[in-house]
Amino acid sequence: MATAPEIKFTQIFINNEFVNSIGGKTFPTINPTNGEKICDIQEGDKADIDVAVKAARDAFKPGSAWRTMDASARGRLINKLADLIQRDHEYIARLETLDNGKPLVNAMGDIQFVMDTLRYYAGYADKIHGKTIPVDGNFFTYTRHEPIGVCGMITPWNFPLLTAVVKLAPALCCGCTMVNKPAEQTPLTILYTASLIKEAGFPPGVVNIVPGYGPTAGGALSEHMDVDLITFTGSTEVGRIIQQASGTSNLKRVCLELGGKSPNIIFSDVDMDYAVDNAHKGVFFNMGQVCVAGTRLFVQEDIYDEFVKKSVEKAKKRTIGDPYDPAMESGPQIDQDQFDKILELIESGKKEGAKLECGGSRKGDKGYFIESTVFSDVQDNMRIAKEEIFGPVQQIMKFKTLEEVIERANNTSYGLAAAVFTKDIDKAIAVSNALQAGTVWVNCYGEAKPQCPHGGFKMSGIGREFGEYALQEYTEIKTVTIKIPHKC
Repeated sequence: MATAPEIKFTQIFINNEFVNSIGGKTFPTINPTNGEKICDIQEGDKADIDVAVKAARDAFKPGSAWRTMDASARGRLINKLADLIQRDHEYIARLETLDNGKPLVNAMGDIQFVMDTLRYYAGYADKIHGKTIPVDGNFFTYTRHEPIGVCGMITPWNFPLLTAVVKLAPALCCGCTMVNKPAEQTPLTILYTASLIKEAGFPPGVVNIVPGYGPTAGGALSEHMDVDLITFTGSTEVGRIIQQASGTSNLKRVCLELGGKSPNIIFSDVDMDYAVDNAHKGVFFNMGQVCVAGTRLFVQEDIYDEFVKKSVEKAKKRTIGDPYDPAMESGPQIDQDQFDKILELIESGKKEGAKLECGGSRKGDKGYFIESTVFSDVQDNMRIAKEEIFGPVQQIMKFKTLEEVIERANNTSYGLAAAVFTKDIDKAIAVSNALQAGTVWVNCYGEAKPQCPHGGFKMSGIGREFGEYALQEYTEIKTVTIKIPHKC
């Protein structure tokens, strides 16, 4: 394995300073490639969250440096942060690979997406505005789009820095302040980025980072009476808890990007090799640890057998190993808990009668590596067809007609993403319109862009991230009506 990058920051970041936790506790962050400790991180809990929220609230007060800053100047600061990340992108990507286990080439792609997202929202900073409204009577009425206030951000481990910036960039663009609780498995890259936030020139208190555990630090942030918004990416189970915390505290706004079990529908008129390749990437990218992974793969019956055969051949060829090795396509799963969950679900597939075509076991004897796994003859009522596995497991199901597959694809509590592969544009549009999902890809899979809104139907979430639509989550609309002597 290549030499690991130096760890530069392990403390809590509040008011532009790195500090130890009030309680003096730490927790380890683990290298998933070998299961060994990388370093100890300062562990924040309720007391640290309280200090961070106060810092964010003070930075948001009327008359503060942040509140009185020109919108265009906010945009320049966001662009400056993107410049600093670009300067250090190789180090940040290597740090992400160390902490998360994803192949370095994928981490480099994540950091490019981070920069693109920051630059996209930097351009929006001075373009958020209200309207004048021609109301009846002698009145002048206009609206203002004002920043919502202090934002609590709870971010996951599968795309650690990317998911943090997807929330941070529009919040900064709108003029909000924030407290981020990163996943305890992967705090290193956002802590390093905190140093760049200070270097870029953001005022103290605008961005605060408190590493810690979900039930303590995350719970305190969700329940805090002085937080105006919680934005969370993660499991539907935790999303429920966060929404309940909003209801029992101050009715803070919530934006939730939650779980998925996304259908990927392959009609028989497709280019076989192209569809197999995209379906493979749609499941195995990032070791299957992707909320939009196309894990319910529906293949039309007259091409089913050949599709399974080619999918198995491709899965067997997928390289798994040292994520710093450019020849490797997959690294390890994130931790022991996720590793055990995936293997347990694979066992359930075998017990319930699905045919294990390849994989299904641990790879090697060190780290959290799992073989690329393919099941055929999967039935809709099996656990592997219903539950979010979040691992390198492809389930291939057979269908006959368009009407049948639409009904089956929608028969889930999730609705995050979906895809359809066909050469028939009428069929593609009909299926896209019928699928109950926040994103539908046609003849491609997983194509996320900073400009395109992303979010879920049903139990896959509330609200939208990315694009112009995300700005709605971070703003309040104020209506101002002024009595005037007469209309001109």
